[in-house]
Amino acid sequence: MNGYEGLRSLPGLRLLSYDEGEKCNYQYIVLEVDAALTRVSRDDLVRVLWAENVLARRYFYPGCHRMEPYRSCYPQAGLALPVTEQLAERVLALPTGTAVGPEQIAVICQILGTAVSQGAVIHQRLSASEAKAWSRAPDPD
Repeated sequence: MNGYEGLRSLPGLRLLSYDEGEKCNYQYIVLEVDAALTRVSRDDLVRVLWAENVLARRYFYPGCHRMEPYRSCYPQAGLALPVTEQLAERVLALPTGTAVGPEQIAVICQILGTAVSQGAVIHQRLSASEAKAWSRAPDPD
């Protein structure tokens, strides 16, 4: 049992598991976010974690079909890859390594728990903050 077990009770968050019969170096701890249940998006959670000095990352983002040369060769690829599109918006990688011990894992779980319990409020505030920042941005014309 690892220290991220505390995430199992949080609605809308799911740790991707590894087949115990296979070799795994646990290089990535991948968390899937169901925004319909958490009421906070994966990107919102990344922003919250970064604000708390937890360097989580969007995982598989953007999908490789959105990068060159595929983007130019297959501009409509996203329409043919709906599952890839959904996953690219839902998964994040939590920090790992020797600098992440039981205490840091407990803090990460606590931050995620607080964010999920306040999901709608956090999403609303981050959206308002982003809209305000865009309204102050200079016009590119």
